[in-house]
Amino acid sequence: MLRTYLPAIVFLILGAAFGFLFGILNLISGRKERLVNRSKESPYECGLPSEIQRGFRFGISFYLVAMLFILFDIEVIFLYPIAVQLRAFGTFALSETIVFVVLLMVAFVYVWRRGALEWK
Repeated sequence: MLRTYLPAIVFLILGAAFGFLFGILNLISGRKERLVNRSKESPYECGLPSEIQRGFRFGISFYLVAMLFILFDIEVIFLYPIAVQLRAFGTFALSETIVFVVLLMVAFVYVWRRGALEWK
């Protein structure tokens, strides 16, 4: 049993050893002084400096569109293996795929009618 796990154990030990070694080398050969710069110390996210972003909140439609994108992206991930091996899976997989796509389209039409895709 140990022979089957031996390559993984060796890989983990070597990875930890190299990580530790490079961490020690960084402590030894890295910069000792710290350059203080006001622009480097300020937080910076999403392409906007923090002064502009203070008090700014994203609308709920941004998050709804993001969740819908993730939902339909995952749909494609689930449909790809079935599309590649449809003959091997047979008619049952085709019918289940059609049911899956129809349910997702019903959900999409519901969200669309509720106005979640309109950017306000």
